[in-house]
Amino acid sequence: MADIPDHQVRQPRRRRTGRMRDLFGAPDRYGLVLVLIVIAYLVSATATATWALSLVLFVQIATIWTTLQASQAHRRLRAVAAAVLVASAVVAILQLFVTDERFGSGLIAVTCGLLYLIAPGVIVRHLVLRPTVDAETLLGAIAAYLMLGMAFAFSYRALGVLQHGPFFGAQGEGNISQDLFFSFTTLTTTGYGNLVPAGNPGQSLAVGEMLIGQLFLVTAVAKVVNAVVPGRGRERPPTDDSR
Repeated sequence: MADIPDHQVRQPRRRRTGRMRDLFGAPDRYGLVLVLIVIAYLVSATATATWALSLVLFVQIATIWTTLQASQAHRRLRAVAAAVLVASAVVAILQLFVTDERFGSGLIAVTCGLLYLIAPGVIVRHLVLRPTVDAETLLGAIAAYLMLGMAFAFSYRALGVLQHGPFFGAQGEGNISQDLFFSFTTLTTTGYGNLVPAGNPGQSLAVGEMLIGQLFLVTAVAKVVNAVVPGRGRERPPTDDSR
């Protein structure tokens, strides 16, 4: 049996390395954005110590910056966003020295909610202007959808910390894990009913999340899926072999 040249043996490994580089390092890719969103969710849901809130904010700063790179945002927008992210980092550092835990939690929640409101609009604009509709377009739509859920979750957290009276009524003020659970069940209109805002503005905010979640699915995600799937099954026009 003839020996196989080294360049042929190493080719599959190089091909796998290239695919990973395209997924996480190339522009116009949302794989890394989705990974960071998952990490931010896990850190947020399991954070119990006060210093962990600063870690949550730093993860979200990395998520937003990666989103701006993947969506190829305009240079001016990136400059403004960079200033916002630097200010957010300062907030995360100052939170470590704030003695009032309630105030610090509310400040972090407000900052996180505002950060997550930046990215979905940038992603949707990029997807609309994107010349092709492919798997990366679908990943971008999913990332924007998840960020909407995260933005509302931190909005509920901010209300739970800053408003008078418990946010969930008899269930208490809640924590970030419960706010994330309530936000995504509301966004998807699952509605288990175990957590319900006791009054406004929480109830009105929840109604807004339901409407935005459904409109996003009907318009953005549905159009992306419909554009991706039909192209795969399109048959070639028949050719006349008799000529």
